[in-house]
Amino acid sequence: MWIAGGIFLLSLLGSPSRAQAQQPEGENVAQQAFRLPLPVNEVVLKFHALDLHGLPVNDLKRDEIRVFDNEQPARRIVSFDSVLDRPIRAGILIDTSESMQRALPQDKILAERFVQRIFRQASDQAFVMDFGYSSEFAQSWTNNPHTLSMSVQNVQAGRMNPLGGTAIFDTIFRACLYGFGKIGPASSSNFILLFSDGEDNASHATVEEVLNACQKSNTAIYAFHIPPPPGRDSLGPMTLAELASRSGGSVFSAVDSEDAIWQDLRTIESEIRNQYRLVYDPVRLNHDGSFHRIAILPPPRVTSISVRSGYYAPSQ
Repeated sequence: MWIAGGIFLLSLLGSPSRAQAQQPEGENVAQQAFRLPLPVNEVVLKFHALDLHGLPVNDLKRDEIRVFDNEQPARRIVSFDSVLDRPIRAGILIDTSESMQRALPQDKILAERFVQRIFRQASDQAFVMDFGYSSEFAQSWTNNPHTLSMSVQNVQAGRMNPLGGTAIFDTIFRACLYGFGKIGPASSSNFILLFSDGEDNASHATVEEVLNACQKSNTAIYAFHIPPPPGRDSLGPMTLAELASRSGGSVFSAVDSEDAIWQDLRTIESEIRNQYRLVYDPVRLNHDGSFHRIAILPPPRVTSISVRSGYYAPSQ
């Protein structure tokens, strides 16, 4: 069984020119000094594996995995290990544009449910952004669940709409650059919890630029989607599916039952906290900015892998 995936290059990671979200509490100088850069052509792949019953597979060995980079076997696997119960870094992005006004109360409830049931004050950090035509950090990095809940409650419909339209791509790009760009990629598991219908008609950034920013900051996108009204065509579901699948995340329905949504949140937590980390050398990695697709050949006992769809080579 072939499973397509993707990765990010540590050599591509850079610091943003200005910080609009504070660095997470607890990210001290000692932790930063301990992060060692990888050689420029080594690639880091993180993934989560499930069996036929949807249960995590946490005992894979290096010799059970084969990695292909642009259809060529990796030259060598440098390291392979399983990391369980990792701290998480979450960006909660709430769409408050005109098309989401009817869904905003439910989205705020779901966001608070994540903070109250999944978020761990002792180890986790999160920030909150609300967006429409424009976007802002309603709450910078914090480990305080009460502060996060209050920030979610204070999000208001239409506040980010000085003009009509929705800029999802621009918002995710800013979250990756100014939020996740402030933390080390190896120190935590990063993801965006996105509440939106997926309709973008005001962004300057492209899908490829957004996914490149996610790759550089090692950030997966998990979206809760509100379906469009009956009889209305929308490209939103397709947009959310592309963002999620290519970044290593998933899309869930925001109008499911309470039990189903709770299971969705637990699925996200399991995938984000429990991951494999694989470092490999590709046979060829030209510094031309081209996109490299990844394929993973796991053992038969693994039936599903959550991972990025690929990576962009350095441009220089």
